[in-house]
Amino acid sequence: MKLTSKGRYAVMAMADLAKVSNDQPTNLSEISLRQGISISFLEQIFSKLKKSNLVYSSRGPSGGYLLSKSPNEIKLLSIIKAVDEKVKTVGCKKESKKSCTGKSIKCITHNLWDDLEKHINSFFEKNTLEDIVYKSNQKEMN
Repeated sequence: MKLTSKGRYAVMAMADLAKVSNDQPTNLSEISLRQGISISFLEQIFSKLKKSNLVYSSRGPSGGYLLSKSPNEIKLLSIIKAVDEKVKTVGCKKESKKSCTGKSIKCITHNLWDDLEKHINSFFEKNTLEDIVYKSNQKEMN
């Protein structure tokens, strides 16, 4: 499965924002310190998140970023797609007539990996930022 640091860090940063934000902007240096993600990488990520209308920015001394929607309305799949990530478990392009082995027929396990990809995307579609924050809070309480 291919999900790079960009996708993982985007979800981490958004979850951080959802957890700490009380209608107050959060700056990237705070997220960087809490999550261990470089500020320059966060700037790239948040630029894409902003273009996808998942966050908006506030300027000034107490400026930073806020979620553009409630955490229960932001699906993990939309975050992953916003940073140009795709969950890919097959080695070939689905629309291609050639398989990952270069032959004209798909490999014997193609449908297995394709089903896994659908399952993973469904999982990311069903889960929201609120789910992450809730589970994180539950672990902290135990």
